[in-house]
Amino acid sequence: MKTIVKIQFVIISIVMGLMLKPAMADHHKTIHDFVVQDIYGDDFDLSQLKGKKVMIVNTASKCGLTPQYESLERLYHTYSSENFVIIGFPANNFMNQEPGTNEEIITFCEENYGVTFPMMSKISVKGEDIHPLYQWLTQKEHNGVMDSEIAWNFQKYLIDEQGRLVKYFSPRHDPMSDEILSWIRE
Repeated sequence: MKTIVKIQFVIISIVMGLMLKPAMADHHKTIHDFVVQDIYGDDFDLSQLKGKKVMIVNTASKCGLTPQYESLERLYHTYSSENFVIIGFPANNFMNQEPGTNEEIITFCEENYGVTFPMMSKISVKGEDIHPLYQWLTQKEHNGVMDSEIAWNFQKYLIDEQGRLVKYFSPRHDPMSDEILSWIRE
């Protein structure tokens, strides 16, 4: 009888392990596992950012928060030499505030705000067509850290040097805040 119980325990343990393995595998995924397209349509392998702190921001050209491009560029210019990078992801998920093409978006960013930080192709940051990177950023089952909801344009996600999600800030949070600057400098 003890042998049958031991065999049942082993079988149950194996089955449970197989069932949990896919869920646990996502917790080991980092931003470095993603390849996205830059605003010019070329692959941008996020594994090239290993060892850097990263801020990911969903952006829009016709939003009341669009002037944050100026602060984001200043932040990038100040700290890019210290293993820090900002990546902008244009998205049209909020009141049609990013209706342009990739070409129109990059022209707008460069001409109006002198943006030099990497900009990616326009994506969806929420809803049924949410981009896989944003699934990872916003869902604890994928990032292993926290759930969040994209509240509006210019929500900021901080990623550590190992590619793990650390924290996020609301759209209205100043990119040059003491909290963000302290995190970059630590």
